[in-house]
Amino acid sequence: MKAILTKAALAAAALAIPAAASAAPIEGQWKNAKGTVIVRVAPCGGAYCGTVASASAHNRQKGVTPGTRVLTGLRPAGDGTFKGRAFEPKRDIAGSATVRQAGPNVMIVRACAIAGIICKEQRWTRVS
Repeated sequence: MKAILTKAALAAAALAIPAAASAAPIEGQWKNAKGTVIVRVAPCGGAYCGTVASASAHNRQKGVTPGTRVLTGLRPAGDGTFKGRAFEPKRDIAGSATVRQAGPNVMIVRACAIAGIICKEQRWTRVS
């Protein structure tokens, strides 16, 4: 009986590990691929929002300043995906956003404007 319980516990633990690894939160600080902008994702108003925490001098000249909200209203949409709104301060364009985790330290951010005709996707990595 003890052997059966031990095997059952090991099997349950093995099944729980992948689930816990894939359920990494989107909260935290994330940098863009070039490392020129860091965005802090945190809860706001029953959803998640992303606010610029720091930006390179070049990006600050283009309007990407700390405190600028670039992701708003991100809500779970299933399969680890969040949907909400995005704002591109360099071009002063807003549109839809889809955020999904590609691992505990990688997040794919896709933003679309003009009725979904123009889209851009970036791979962000966790910095904290």
